[in-house]
Amino acid sequence: MELTPVIPSGRQVIESYGVRGFRVTGIAYARSILVFPDATLDWLVSGIEAVTIETLRPVIERGGTEILLLGCGARMTPMPAALRQALKAAGIGLDAMDTGAACRTYNVLLAEDRRVAAALLPPR
Repeated sequence: MELTPVIPSGRQVIESYGVRGFRVTGIAYARSILVFPDATLDWLVSGIEAVTIETLRPVIERGGTEILLLGCGARMTPMPAALRQALKAAGIGLDAMDTGAACRTYNVLLAEDRRVAAALLPPR
């Protein structure tokens, strides 16, 4: 039985993650990133305390995202209600979890052709 999700071609797949960063569709990133189905962008956030509606503005401005997976690093960190509400007002549901879980969940939702994005901090 094949358990690997089938990802449509041209999609950004998270292949690996670790303290040194991420590998997405063959490209290595040594910092925090925003991953969308069609693009991966640098995310100038160095820690969970810097995650705000302003640092997530690129997700809102890009449009098309219904679910934002926030990879908080090595452990999940609860996000403030005001941040969740601001994203909800933009039509985006926020799901915070440890970075490993966010990477795995992103790939599964991508395979299901869901409107998903991931904001990922390396798990330090």
